[in-house]
Amino acid sequence: MEAARRWALWPLWLQGLALLWGCAVTGLEQIRSTVPPAPLQACSAFSQKSCEECLKNVSCLWCYTNNTCIDYPVRSILPPSSLCSLSNARWGVCWINFEDVIIAMAVVAGLILVTVTVCCCYCCYCRKRSRSRLDEEEEQLARKREERRLQSLQRKHERKLKHDEIRKKYGG
Repeated sequence: MEAARRWALWPLWLQGLALLWGCAVTGLEQIRSTVPPAPLQACSAFSQKSCEECLKNVSCLWCYTNNTCIDYPVRSILPPSSLCSLSNARWGVCWINFEDVIIAMAVVAGLILVTVTVCCCYCCYCRKRSRSRLDEEEEQLARKREERRLQSLQRKHERKLKHDEIRKKYGG
């Protein structure tokens, strides 16, 4: 009940993000727990076998075009297309290719960038709006203060006239 109440307070997109993150972490933990440490063999020894067997060794790259297991080119971040096309290259897990990873990372980076930009613009707009509102309130208070001062001066002047009239009448 307490957990359900806590989840209800989160926006829907944040709940989805938390669920997605939890699934990703769980998936990675399952991959780590099911993959026994493989003895360091040459990646070419896993060619013509399965992607899963090849990727047990983290230094290997599986290419689906010709079902070969090759050493990951560590000098470059992405494998060159002469070695294996990005859509057919797998590293770490067999169910996602490099092309999808790049697109997903670009989308996530774009969303983060848009979110930060929107937040900055919103904050700047709110500050500007609150400053103008404060300026208006301050101006209104100054006008009221000035009105009260003028009314006070007018009453003071009326009292002085009354006192002068009383003095004149009674010879003061």
